Amino acid sequence: MESGFAPSEIDTTKPHPARMYDYYLGGKDNYPVDQEAVAKVLQSAPEVRDIARANRAFMQRAVRFLGAEAGIRQFLDVGTGIPTAGNVHEVAGEAAPGSRVVYVDNDPIVNTHANALLSGHGTTGIVLADLRDPEAILSHPTTRELLDFSQPVALLLVAILHFILDEEGPADILATFRAALPPGSFIVISHVTKDFRSEAAQGVASVYNSRATAPLALRSHLAITSFFDGWQLIEPGLVQLPLWRPDSPLPRNLAKLWIYGGVARLAD
Repeated sequence: MESGFAPSEIDTTKPHPARMYDYYLGGKDNYPVDQEAVAKVLQSAPEVRDIARANRAFMQRAVRFLGAEAGIRQFLDVGTGIPTAGNVHEVAGEAAPGSRVVYVDNDPIVNTHANALLSGHGTTGIVLADLRDPEAILSHPTTRELLDFSQPVALLLVAILHFILDEEGPADILATFRAALPPGSFIVISHVTKDFRSEAAQGVASVYNSRATAPLALRSHLAITSFFDGWQLIEPGLVQLPLWRPDSPLPRNLAKLWIYGGVARLAD
């Protein structure tokens, strides 16, 4: 594990999506600037807290599926956010003991908290890197130490691709990862959409675009589906998160949960 950065690298002058997500979920690892941005978001769309919770529940269901049913024992979680209870290594460890997990995030505070949480976990590591540089993630010593790329890996891109603008080449980023992973690997994607409450979603995007360290790209079902090019979507396909293999009653107003998710397999 690593901590090779100075405290000055933690920017507390702008909201960071990872810290905002932590605040949506009721966490304490955030700053007033993050809390103020979240307050503005919730003015436009009070349901965003429910979206964050639905996203976390989807991640947990997907990881349980991958560990218990798909036989995956290696997880690369990019854009992990600040660790909280029920994180990937905990869910994977319950579903498939001995699973190895590499967490990746570009916020130094995530790195700090993850290092403290994961101290003593020899099957889990944290990498300070950015999704926009997939080669740096794939070649990082921690990644190479923990993950065997001759065996299937689950790539988790949970609520992260909507922070990559079209001009930043999300398709190229995904192609780099796909080329590095062996057949039988899986990808998990969740992504906010403009398909339902468009005005509310645009209001949320304007807060991120004007305040946060990363803008928010709202995409359609068709555009998000294209991120699975080269993969085979498994049932039920790309759907609103509560509809992906639900393990609890569905919410009454699905339109307020304007986020899609899906899991796909790399063919042999």
